[in-house]
Amino acid sequence: MSEDSGKAQEIDLAAASRRSVLMLGAVAASTVVTVRPALAQTAGSVLNCQIPVPTPQSGGSYIAADGSLVAPGTPGAFPPARRPITGQEAKRLLNSGYAPAGMDAEASQAYANYIRRLQQGMSGFTCYASLQMSR
Repeated sequence: MSEDSGKAQEIDLAAASRRSVLMLGAVAASTVVTVRPALAQTAGSVLNCQIPVPTPQSGGSYIAADGSLVAPGTPGAFPPARRPITGQEAKRLLNSGYAPAGMDAEASQAYANYIRRLQQGMSGFTCYASLQMSR
């Protein structure tokens, strides 16, 4: 093997290494471009998710001030929310105590306590858990 063919092989290896690095860079850049919109979409969907208060399975139960479910007509209890609370409303309610539009302030505090009591398998739990993770 001549000295010239050895140098040619080194040049070919160096060019192949540069190509590999460039291809890896292109893959990494496209991954960043793909992941960022997905994260933004996830954050948006968390704010648009809904939490029914109480769950549909609760069959007309009222909400006590501590967030527990009680029978209709229980003194100090609040009727079910007329509509589900959105993730954005729940986040504001849980973090700052702001009542969602059209909801009584005292009732919304009971609703917040109810939301804090949600457990896996209950309607709205996934939304609530997503809010906790996005902090």
